[in-house]
Amino acid sequence: MKLDVNALGTFYRMAREGAGLAAGRLTHMTGVETQVGVTKLNFMRGEEIRREFEDSTEKVGVRVKLTGAIEGYSMIVFERENAFRIIETLLSESGADDAVDVDGEFDEMTQSAATEVGHIMNSGFVDGWADVLEAVIDVSTPEFVEGQSAELFFGDIEETPDDDDLALLFQSQIETVGTEIGFSHYLFPKRASMASLLDRLRTSGGIEYDKLDGFDRMAERGAKEIANTATTLTGIETSVDIRRLNFVSLEAIPQQLPDETLVGVAFEFDGMPSGYLLFLFDEESAHEIVDAMVPMAVDEDGFGEMGTSAIKELGNIMASGFLDGWANVLDTTIDHSPPEFIHDIGAAAVDPVIIQLGENQEFTFVFDTVVMADGREFDCEVYAIPDENDLERALNDLEVDRIEETPTTAEFQELDNT
Repeated sequence: MKLDVNALGTFYRMAREGAGLAAGRLTHMTGVETQVGVTKLNFMRGEEIRREFEDSTEKVGVRVKLTGAIEGYSMIVFERENAFRIIETLLSESGADDAVDVDGEFDEMTQSAATEVGHIMNSGFVDGWADVLEAVIDVSTPEFVEGQSAELFFGDIEETPDDDDLALLFQSQIETVGTEIGFSHYLFPKRASMASLLDRLRTSGGIEYDKLDGFDRMAERGAKEIANTATTLTGIETSVDIRRLNFVSLEAIPQQLPDETLVGVAFEFDGMPSGYLLFLFDEESAHEIVDAMVPMAVDEDGFGEMGTSAIKELGNIMASGFLDGWANVLDTTIDHSPPEFIHDIGAAAVDPVIIQLGENQEFTFVFDTVVMADGREFDCEVYAIPDENDLERALNDLEVDRIEETPTTAEFQELDNT
């Protein structure tokens, strides 16, 4: 199975169009104004899907089976509280007098209402996909599911990826105005169905799916190298949190960032592949790092020369570890620029990179990783954004067997913090 940027771009438009129709239908049903937030194509392993899903929160889902241009399953999943909130709004709009007990069990009426909402929203997604593909996708009778376990929701779906398998999933965030109602959407397509679509949509030679899987594992190793480096330099024990490979439009990246002051470093890397690498911290985390690396440079109002230098040094060594690992596996050379210090609010922190990339491409693969500190405030979001043409060429030459065999060779000296 091969994929290319054109095919994935079509899938992205499908996800965006479907989310728009689903949001519109939710607005029509409940009278609550909605809008489409961030849309992504996620490449996630089965273990990550289950780990994300099983967060001890009671959930309600409505799933349908798909046939036609796409075969598989589409599922809408609400947190239980949000499901009852929508049902309450829906019933009040219809003039029903019965009160909804958000702490109670689903009865025939509330289960029927939840199923109707989920079915209409699933159909909105599917109709959007069919419009983009100019094809027919049929939807089965909806099935209501509730509980906490991923097994209850996905266990009997053959298309659900195994723990180590990489699956392409649509993720769309629909935001409500004036009230908090959110949900998750999962598409589990049959592999043969997805392969057929990719073949039809592909316009270039494309990337073998197992090569992309290999590159995902390369990014995972790079993230672990970052955590090891941060631990050595700061003395703060760090670990890698959930990481996934996203395919997004460039304009979606700034939308993902919180509207708060961020501190970090940016690099341009050149070779095969080329692109950009960003490390972003919230201000409190950045102060923790500076305090750990150069305690005498504490500055409550800013970072000063020594604080800025510490952040840049940490970023520089983490970047070397990350990119050296890629270069070793790809048997190539990747150089990176000196670190550029970032201290800005939300989207403004990444706008220069997005503008540069946007001159030549509309979409990109983003490896986003969160490095967490145990017991201290130290969260680092890592964005590795390769040039799409370079990435395709590099992956076509990738020997997947080399990934586990090739060591990471980053070397660095510990800072003397005395």
